[in-house]
Amino acid sequence: MTRTVSLAMYDPGAGSVDRLWSDLRTRLAAAGFNDLPETLDGNQNLEAAWLDSNLLLAQTCGYPLRSLLDGKVRYVGTPIYGVEGTDGPNYRSALVVRSDDSAERLEDLRGRRAAYNAVHSQSGYNTFRDAVSALAENGRFFSETFATGSHVASLQSVIDGRADVAAIDPVTLQLQPKDVRDAIKVIGWTSFAPGLPFITVLTLSDSDLAKLRAVLADFFSGAGRKDHPEFHFAGFEVLPDEAYDSILAMEQRAIDRSYPHLA
Repeated sequence: MTRTVSLAMYDPGAGSVDRLWSDLRTRLAAAGFNDLPETLDGNQNLEAAWLDSNLLLAQTCGYPLRSLLDGKVRYVGTPIYGVEGTDGPNYRSALVVRSDDSAERLEDLRGRRAAYNAVHSQSGYNTFRDAVSALAENGRFFSETFATGSHVASLQSVIDGRADVAAIDPVTLQLQPKDVRDAIKVIGWTSFAPGLPFITVLTLSDSDLAKLRAVLADFFSGAGRKDHPEFHFAGFEVLPDEAYDSILAMEQRAIDRSYPHLA
C-alpha cells in the first residue's frame, strides 16, 4: 500500500512542493523505502494524514505534537530554517499590525481585535496567548478574537482592517510576496519554541527511523538547502524528547495567569 507523505506546512508556490518531493523521494527510495507516492495531495486533511496508519513522513506543528498526537506518532526531527525569527531549530512568531497602525508594541493593542489561524497552532495561537497573558485583565485583553483558518488569511485580515494584530510564523512571513510584507509591520516577537517537527507512524522500527533521520539530515543540510532555496532550509536536528515540553509550559503559564483562551 502506498505510504502517506505530507509536506503541506510551507508552500512557496509555483510547484515548489512537487519539486521538493521529487528530489526527496529519490533519496528515500535509494535508502530502501518502498511504496512512496509519486505525487503529494496538497488538499489532504492534515489531521488525517498525521494519524494515518500508513504514514511515513509528515510535518506537523509543535502544539499538536504534544496534545493531539502525543503517544500516537514518532518524532523524527526538526528542520532548521534560515529566516528572521529563527534560532537554529527554534522559532518565534512575529506580532504584526498594518504598516500605518500607530501601535508600536503589544501593550498598545488593548481593546483591539486579534486574528489567529487555529486554536491548535503553536505559532498563531499558543505562543500568542502566552504573550498576551502577561497583559490580560480578568481573562481579557482584546475586544474580539477570531479564527481565520491559516496564517495567510490572518495576514489578510490585518491588511483588510478586519483585525488589528496577528501572530505569524516567521517562515510563512518570509514566503509572502513583497506587497503583503510591505502592508504590515512587526511590532514584537513571541517567545522561542522548537520548530515544526517531522513525524512518522508510531509503529516505524528503530532501524527505519534511523534511516529516515539520516536521509533528512543529509537532504536539508545539502541538496535540499542548495537546490530548493525558496524554502530557506538551513539544516536538520533531532531534539531531545523533552524539547517540545516548552510548548505545554506556555499553555500552562497562560492558564496559571487565568487566561486559558485568547480573548
